[in-house]
Amino acid sequence: MLWKPQVQTSGASFGVQTNQFGFTIACASGMTVVVEAGTNLANPTWSPLATNILTGGSSYFSDSEWTDYPSRLYRLRSP
Repeated sequence: MLWKPQVQTSGASFGVQTNQFGFTIACASGMTVVVEAGTNLANPTWSPLATNILTGGSSYFSDSEWTDYPSRLYRLRSP
């Protein structure tokens, strides 16, 4: 099975909501996805924030600490 999770950038679940930034991750049901964050791409240091199991083909991720950083970048990886 191909591992191709996607962040859903359209719809109400993407962006700032109730003091947190979040998005829905879509892929095959049962897949596990790790969400990591970093603060720059020139010299990246990625920190794992959450491990999401995609029940029913999707999972919602939210970052309540996003305002603690001048910029915050996210990436998905397999565990």
